[in-house]
Amino acid sequence: MSRSNLLPQAFWFRLAIPCQRIEPLPREKGRLLDLPESCRLPDTAALDSAPTWADVRAAWNPGGLAFSVEVTGKIGPITKDPLGLVQGEGLQLWIDTRDTRTIHRASKFCHRFGFFLKPSAKNLSIVTSQKPIARAMADAPMADGDDILTRADLIRNGWRLEVFFPASTLHGFDPETNRRLGLTYQVTDLEREDCFLTIGRDFPIGEDPSLWSTLELVDK
Repeated sequence: MSRSNLLPQAFWFRLAIPCQRIEPLPREKGRLLDLPESCRLPDTAALDSAPTWADVRAAWNPGGLAFSVEVTGKIGPITKDPLGLVQGEGLQLWIDTRDTRTIHRASKFCHRFGFFLKPSAKNLSIVTSQKPIARAMADAPMADGDDILTRADLIRNGWRLEVFFPASTLHGFDPETNRRLGLTYQVTDLEREDCFLTIGRDFPIGEDPSLWSTLELVDK
């Protein structure tokens, strides 16, 4: 068996993904973001003929950074624990505002955020968290979770989650001097295997920024 068959195909790639500038974000009416198809991040699951069930998009402007995820094809309801909190369904993001590809331990510019769904009878709310990154050389400052704008909606056979990070919530975010960010994500739906931007938890993606992809902030 060849080495390439033992590893996911995404392991052999380090993506540099254009991230479109969208004005204005967040939106004043309707959806928080409503990002267009042109903002969709690549589907690397197809490299291993794996099913695609999460549509993840990203955009930016000088005011901050935006992400949306739309999950479709769910069969059952969102899973809850006895306290009513979803056990892990949602989105985790790792963001390096310096895109330092040569380090294996996170710096103070590396952030880890989680956005987990909390269902109610008619809709969804979101539990926002920021956690230190294991083995980090230095921790990013803790953002005020109330400053991060979020919205979640039930959709047909799934859910949608939108997140906007104001520039002040991401230490080192400065598009005037740096247009390259490190990025990886994990989308969790308990009915299926997690979705990742490239490689998954078989590798130390949660603590090694050299395994993350690059998000290039472009004007068009």
